[in-house]
Amino acid sequence: MTAPPMLRIALAVPFFRSGLTRWDGFLSLSPSTLYLFEEEFQLHIFGGLYGFPAPVLIAHLVGIAEITFPILLVLGLATRFSALCLLMMTAVIQLVVPDGWATFHLPWAALAIALIALGPGKISLDHLLDRFNHAGKARGAG
Repeated sequence: MTAPPMLRIALAVPFFRSGLTRWDGFLSLSPSTLYLFEEEFQLHIFGGLYGFPAPVLIAHLVGIAEITFPILLVLGLATRFSALCLLMMTAVIQLVVPDGWATFHLPWAALAIALIALGPGKISLDHLLDRFNHAGKARGAG
């Protein structure tokens, strides 16, 4: 069994939409994104609140990840890796917004885990590359 493309799209959309709000031009973070990571976002860990280490670097990495991994998911390229990265981002988001578990984080985590377990599906670049790779090996063996 493989994952239908709709699973990839469903996971990609909220991250991509968030990623679009992070930028104020090519590789230029918006002032609001910098403010959030420097001043507002706090990690809720063991009852304490902790700021992000290197918040400007983290903001850039998050902004890049929220654009790149959803695009890869929609294309079905590096699907399992992209889903794993978004699952890890979801875990960190859970630490920042602990009340979002039931409404947002649980469905995102479920979608990511399904994609990791089932793979990209037949309508994906991963599947196409895998078929191309197997065909090349079969020609080389014959």
